[in-house]
Amino acid sequence: MKKAMIAMSGGVDSSVSAYLTKKQGYDCVGVTMRLYENADAGLCSDRTCCSLQDVADARSVAFRLGMPYYVLNFTQDFRTAVIGRFVEAYLHGATPNPCIDCNRYMKFEKLMRRAKELDCDIVVTGHYARVEEQDGKYLLKKAVDETKDQSYVLYDLTQQQLAHIRFPLGEMHKTETRKIAEEQGFINAKKRDSQDICFVPDGDYAKVIALHTGETCPQGNFVDSEGNVLGRHKGIIHYTIGQRKGLGIAAAQPLYVSAIDLQSNTVVLGSDASLYSSKLIAERFHWISGEVPHEPLRLKAKIRYRHKEQWATVWPIGTENAEIVFDEPQRAITKGQAVVLYDGDIVVGGGIIC
Repeated sequence: MKKAMIAMSGGVDSSVSAYLTKKQGYDCVGVTMRLYENADAGLCSDRTCCSLQDVADARSVAFRLGMPYYVLNFTQDFRTAVIGRFVEAYLHGATPNPCIDCNRYMKFEKLMRRAKELDCDIVVTGHYARVEEQDGKYLLKKAVDETKDQSYVLYDLTQQQLAHIRFPLGEMHKTETRKIAEEQGFINAKKRDSQDICFVPDGDYAKVIALHTGETCPQGNFVDSEGNVLGRHKGIIHYTIGQRKGLGIAAAQPLYVSAIDLQSNTVVLGSDASLYSSKLIAERFHWISGEVPHEPLRLKAKIRYRHKEQWATVWPIGTENAEIVFDEPQRAITKGQAVVLYDGDIVVGGGIIC
């Protein structure tokens, strides 16, 4: 009998994934990754993915399914690989997506390594995405339920990882997931989905950054595109491209953050029109096929999780970078976010906007 490790967050999605995998005949073991201590987030909250309640919920489902269950401590790894990168990005004027780093360095690196040590054949998660094999290659595809699709945060998966990953919910809609959980009497059947970054549950990024650096980000000037001073900002970590709220600047027309200048410690404000651009460069680019194209590609590109992908031409630059030129200008292309490429419902690859 093949053995499966189920990554259980305590939520309904991973719980139903466990049920479906066990139903397929796998010998299953459930694990919850303990990723951070309360002190790392600067508060105690029951709304995060690592709370005691989440562990209790995951354990309850595992017990109901007759599965062994363990909590694995990855707090030090998470502090370095995810929180550390998150802090550094903000300090360098970028707006990161830590869920991508968590998937890359924790769920599909550390966890898969642990699964191998325990002789598990596959790792199963509650992500809404699909994996298909075609002509000896593995494809990462969008979920059937596009309102829940999470392929954007999974673009960094390798061929070797895709060969040993299962996403049981990829062919389902969320309503079906809830229904199965209720039918099985799972304690978390009606539990709401987490909307927060797990280690920033109250949305106060600056507090977490100060906690991990021991420093306060210096204030500086708001300026317009010509360098005229418009007021004072409270530190670059408080701002992201396209932001309008919380600027504290009185002006005849709405102002938005259009650029962040690290060297001068200034935040540039401009009109909505100043936020549009047709071109970007992405670094740390990952092609899911494992092969770098030798010619430009016509694909659709997505510049943030909730962004609707748009037609673009993609030029590979060496093996690690890519230039992407959109057919139409896109609003608020933001340093630190991921750009992900799609060919229909197939994820071609992605990288970090620089």
